Amino acid sequence: MRKTGIVRDERYMNHRPGSFHPESHKRLKVIYDMLNDPDMAGQFHEVPVRRAEREELLLVHSPQYVDMVAATEGKASQSLDPDTSTSAGSYEAALLASGGLCRAVSMVIEGELDNAFALVRPPGHHAEKSRAMGFCLFNNVAVGARYAQEYHKLKRVLIIDWDLHHGNGTQHSFEEDPTVLYFSTHQYPYYPGSGAFHEAGRGKGEGFTVNVPLSPGHGDGEYVGIFEKILKPVAMEFNPELILVSAGIDIYENDPLGSMLVSPEGFAALTRSIMDVAEKCCDGKVVITLEGGYDLNGLSFSIKSVLKELAGLSETSIEDMISRGDQNKIDYAIEQVLRVHGRFWKGLSP
Repeated sequence: MRKTGIVRDERYMNHRPGSFHPESHKRLKVIYDMLNDPDMAGQFHEVPVRRAEREELLLVHSPQYVDMVAATEGKASQSLDPDTSTSAGSYEAALLASGGLCRAVSMVIEGELDNAFALVRPPGHHAEKSRAMGFCLFNNVAVGARYAQEYHKLKRVLIIDWDLHHGNGTQHSFEEDPTVLYFSTHQYPYYPGSGAFHEAGRGKGEGFTVNVPLSPGHGDGEYVGIFEKILKPVAMEFNPELILVSAGIDIYENDPLGSMLVSPEGFAALTRSIMDVAEKCCDGKVVITLEGGYDLNGLSFSIKSVLKELAGLSETSIEDMISRGDQNKIDYAIEQVLRVHGRFWKGLSP
């Protein structure tokens, strides 16, 4: 059994963007309740939660933007974006989300944990340098990647984003940087409208942004096939020292905001695929952070599957999962990625 850490804190539920907002505190309540199930209780290591330091946030965000979010502390509802608002406890929750992820990153890099899952909110991957977007305040995964590089001197970090929506903020944070490889699968065209195949990075970072936009209806076999046949060869060639994952559970088959068909078993298989890469490249160092996901049952079942895979409490068969997929959909994704990235990554093949 592996030493798997979890980041959890009741203060994450103090972010209340609105009574009918889909990014509700109830999302974490069902996850935290699930951690008390007989097959889960006592299996995981608690990560001490802390606030992100201002200097850590400034690795990604502008001083003016950090100050703007800070100014919402203790105030009633403040609108930062058509989809994104704050409450009195939102700023603290956002600091704890980024800080909790950074603490998990440190514990995994230093060998105190084998891997970890930051069960935090608000989510982060839409947050830009100077702008809140899509329910996100601070870009947790981007801060975590820069933190690993700045404070732990890592040279190569891989960020994998399987959220339903493209992580525009994460892409923009690293699109000119060859030290961070960003890989994203996402429903397209859909919010926020970015993430086409041809978006591959710029300047020295060209080739280090790999987007795999998908039409509605992709399920377990297609997702796992794409991870195995596109992500895995690119990731192995990049040879990361740490893998971070933006885990959106909104690709779940019954999510109200999405049209994908991934089951809890599919999430376990995606985790298994990522861990296979991590075990070969970076001694299994994987840190996952929660992004979207709005079906409460789906969140509970799917996060449980991911955590069991991380901890070695289950062992999912990749081959069986791929065999269920539509090979034509997988081949199409491979063909489109090859058109853009074939000259950058030798491991990619038809």
